This record gives sequence, structure tokens and C-alpha cells, in this order.
Amino acid sequence: MTAGAGGASPDAASVTFDLIRRHQAPGLALTGSFAGRGAVEAAADGCRVTLSDGREMLDFGSYAVTLLGHRHPAVVAAVREQLDRIPVSTRSLANPVTARAAAALAGHLGPGLPKVCFGLNGSDAVEIAVKLARVATGRSRVIAVTGGFHGKSLGALALTHSPLYRAGLRGARVDVVHVAPHDAGAVAREAAAGPVAALVFEPVQGENGAAALPVDVLRQWCEDAARAGAFVIADEIQCGLRRCGERSVSLADGLPVDAVLVGKPLGGGVVPLSAVVCTEELYAPLIADPFLHSSTFGGHPLGCAALPAALAAIEERAEAGRALAAALDTELAALARRHPRVVAGVRGLGLLRGVDFADARVAGRVVVELARGGLLVSPCLGRSTTVRLLPPLVATGADIAQAGRILDAALAAAGSGLPDQETT
Repeated sequence: MTAGAGGASPDAASVTFDLIRRHQAPGLALTGSFAGRGAVEAAADGCRVTLSDGREMLDFGSYAVTLLGHRHPAVVAAVREQLDRIPVSTRSLANPVTARAAAALAGHLGPGLPKVCFGLNGSDAVEIAVKLARVATGRSRVIAVTGGFHGKSLGALALTHSPLYRAGLRGARVDVVHVAPHDAGAVAREAAAGPVAALVFEPVQGENGAAALPVDVLRQWCEDAARAGAFVIADEIQCGLRRCGERSVSLADGLPVDAVLVGKPLGGGVVPLSAVVCTEELYAPLIADPFLHSSTFGGHPLGCAALPAALAAIEERAEAGRALAAALDTELAALARRHPRVVAGVRGLGLLRGVDFADARVAGRVVVELARGGLLVSPCLGRSTTVRLLPPLVATGADIAQAGRILDAALAAAGSGLPDQETT
């Protein structure tokens, strides 16, 4: 058979789904089939994904990884050059690419957070930061926030609020207490109840429908945590690096944090990379013993080669991102007015937006209709009534307008299935 779009053969979809069913999970095949309407992804460029049947989709999803879109040329070039030099570190010899990446990232966030420890994904960064806090303080208890999501590995999962992902894992948890996001006195009360190693929060909770936490509450929490000798860790894996407009949402708000966690777009949407960027005090256990925490691919040269190129490209598009966010605001506000029975609310900052729907059934229908119309979004795994829109910085005003048209049609289709409301 001849190759189809992006080099995929016409039977690529059936072969792919069969392999997923046999060697992975049937549910993954079902989900992918719904999203692609029977096709699979074959190629991508910028904010467009080409499917195996030749169709194109506008990618406003990808769970916040593709802030620079797909295959950003500067990032691809940096990774390709490193691939031709030394793609894997020996781990015994020092690697200059990793060292330069650490310096670049620390400099990017400012002088208050000079230390860097690399991982591959968000859970890695969360695990490292909490581990350092517990070792540095000699305490085990951690405060997290209701509605937060920090990953699904065992330590990070304890901080993740939703019980949905802990089925069958009773007893496998870190000592974590969750506090309500609008309770300014919660951290002080928990600290008074017993020693605390760390406070961990997302300034904008991505999986909770792009819910921004109140800055005045966060400031009070930070002060109370510091007063109690606990470290403050801002998880910005989804909302940082200009996704919500600022390099760091927490630092821009003047919050006195001990660490900012970054990931997702850190590898430029080309390679996996995450990092803990922190104070000397939080990093102290690794100064005392550099091998207290290590991972085979942490600080991988390919990922670290991508980092400076990704940061530079993100900064080049920062102002354009603000304009895109304003256009998205206008579009979503108009859609909410046009479809009041379907859209229950819109929230978020910058290019991280959550659209709330009347119920989970309506949200599900909207996602299906969006896929039919050619728009990829990211459902909220722990909030079934909300769908996230995550446009890349490389999108254009025309892309925002196209997404608006697809959304409009999807909302109209979802609304047509709702029962007529009685007038009172």
C-alpha cells in the first residue's frame, strides 16, 4: 500500500488500534478512536496535526506540552545538533550541555532560585522537591491544596487531591493534608497541629479546570509556612513558562517561594524534560550528598540541548502570547453569551483556559463534536464537567477565530440535546 499523510499507510489506524488493544489497554484504543474518528496522528507542524486519513486538526490540547507548537525549528535544530554529538550522558563524566542548561534555567527565573535538579516529567519534579523538603527539615508532613494535581507516581499521587487515581493503593501514601483554596488560615492551623515539611500548590490548577488560586491567600500561606520552618513549593509544571503570561506566575505575584517546578513545554515540545529550580536551603541535601537523588536520564543531553532554544523561542513569542490570550478571552466570552444553557463558566489565565459545562454528559458531547470539527482540546481528568483550551504561542489570530467557529458549532450541537427549560 502507498503511504498516506505524513508517511502513514492507509491501514495505519487499524494496525495501531489493534496493537494498543493487544499490548496496552482497550480503553486507550477506544479513546483514541473517538478523538481521531478512526484515524491516528501521523505528522504535526506548528499548531496543526495531520491524521492518517489526511485530515488536519487544530491542536489546542496536548496537555500543555506544545506551548511552542509541534516541531519548533529552533528546538529541533538544537536537538538534532546534540544528537550528532553525544545524545546520552555517561553519568560518570560531567556534561557541559546539562551544566549550561541548569545555568540558563536558573538565570531565567532570577537570582533567588540558583539551584536546579532535572527530571523527565512533572511527577519527577514533584517527587524530587518533596523528597528534598522532607530530608532538609527532618519532617514528613506535607500540605497540598484541594483540587490540585501533581502527578500519578506514588509520592506525587499523595499530593494529587482527587481519589480517582488511588484505587487499589490504600496505604501507599505520603503524609499529606489537603486544605481548601480559599481558607487563608489553613496553613497556620495545620502548622500549629504538627511539624510540616512543605507546602505545595499550583498557582493555577490545570486539571481542576484552570482554577487560579487567590493571590492573597497564597501570600498568607507562604508567610505562615515560612514562619513554621516549612518550604514553599510552587508547582508551575502546567501554568509556568509563559503559559499564563509570566515566566513564573508565583514569582510575578511576589510570592516568597523556595522552589518553582517546571516541565511540559521545557523541552520545547520536542523532548521530555522537567526541573526543580530552588533555593540553596532546599537543595542542601544534594549539596551534602549529590547522589541522594539521581535518575538515569535526569539531565539527559538531548533534553538539556532543547532547553535554551525553547526558553529563547518562548520569550520571542511572549508579547504575541498576550495578544492571543486577549483574543481568546473575547472569543470565549462571546461563546458563553451565545450558549448560556451549555456553558456554565469560563476561567483561567493567559493561554490556559477552562470551559465549564452544564454536566459531564454535555462536556463529553462537546469534546466529541470538537473532534468532529477538527479541534483538539484537553479534558480535565479529575473534573469531568470541564474542558481545557491550551493554544500554543505560535497560533495566530486566524487560528483563534477558527477554534471559535468549531467551538460555536460544537456548543450548538450539544445544546440541541438539552431538554427545553420551563419558564417561571
